[in-house]
Amino acid sequence: METKKGFTVPEIFIVCAFATLALILFFLQKSNMDAMDRDDQRKVAINAMYYAIEEGYYAEHGYYPEAISEDVLTVMDPSLFTDPYGFNLGEEDSSYTYTPANCENGKCKEYTLRAKLEKEEDFVKRNRN
Repeated sequence: METKKGFTVPEIFIVCAFATLALILFFLQKSNMDAMDRDDQRKVAINAMYYAIEEGYYAEHGYYPEAISEDVLTVMDPSLFTDPYGFNLGEEDSSYTYTPANCENGKCKEYTLRAKLEKEEDFVKRNRN
């Protein structure tokens, strides 16, 4: 009796099915990890803006600005005003928003910083004074 070496068609099919399933699971998990990484970047940026406003701008001026930018918050890294998709704070599709409140003549008493996250609720920071 002669035995043939090699794989049968069903064996090859089963191996391909497992490999396909493993690749699908890998890319789904990678996609989730990438989204979580972008969310972490957004939180870092909002925290940097928050502390630059509170510890820098408010401490020096005694009020909050009507708008923020790299010209107003010079103590922080300007690249943090750009979200992970390349949109700057204030642009329509940006995941960052700064909303001032109770403003008179460009001097505001309150504000809200917000980042739209992909895997969690929005990350929000409000004035502390």
